[in-house]
Amino acid sequence: MAHTHAKKPLDGARVAITRPAGTGAAIARQVRALGGAAFSLPGSSLRSVDDAVATRVSLDRALRADFVIFSSPAAVRFASGLRPLRTRSILLAPGHGTAGALKRAGVGNAIAPARADSEGLLALPILQQLRGKAVGILGARGGRGLLQRELAARGADVAFAEVYRRMPARLDRRHARALTRGRAPLYVPLSSGEALANLMAGLPDAARRALLAGTAIASSARLQRAARLAGFARVLCAGSAHDADLIETIIAAHAARY
Repeated sequence: MAHTHAKKPLDGARVAITRPAGTGAAIARQVRALGGAAFSLPGSSLRSVDDAVATRVSLDRALRADFVIFSSPAAVRFASGLRPLRTRSILLAPGHGTAGALKRAGVGNAIAPARADSEGLLALPILQQLRGKAVGILGARGGRGLLQRELAARGADVAFAEVYRRMPARLDRRHARALTRGRAPLYVPLSSGEALANLMAGLPDAARRALLAGTAIASSARLQRAARLAGFARVLCAGSAHDADLIETIIAAHAARY
């Protein structure tokens, strides 16, 4: 008797993992468990800063603030590699992924907003009245700079510690082939405008056209607009940058095709 395999939600789907190089393994595993073909297409590469001594000085200052914002799981990882994250400050994280990284680093419970981005952090009641308060931000240079500008406008003394760098990832023939060889529907989860810009600049023409023919799964309305401007044929918006929300949107989009 012939055995038939139960159909999985992402059978026949390709998913380009645009997380920074070396950080997309978890979402790739989830895609494959659901029947999809996942391949790496990193939009950036995370590197340590060159001057560790100067970085420790700025890190110590940030950790002495009334509030300390860890901008990403990478900020937790790189900062904890520089020194133990001992602080009596109120800890804040843009999402549950960063809050979980802080818990694993042994620095207590962080406050995370329901909306997992800078706007979500800025809406927290605890950050509304900041005159006379200090706020430390740990992260990488670049991005929108929204947190620094808005917190300073609210009267905070903002101390930024650059604990890692985001660089364009090295994209090679393997990445181009993964985009151009397949004919199955392509889904491209996006959680960084900077990563999207790096991909658009770093891919050869044929690979870039293949990317834009896919469905972008944006983690926010802001990224949804950026993906449309980049030229994606179809753009959908997920509930957040969490792997589960991105995958849920991919599943819904793929189901709508069949």
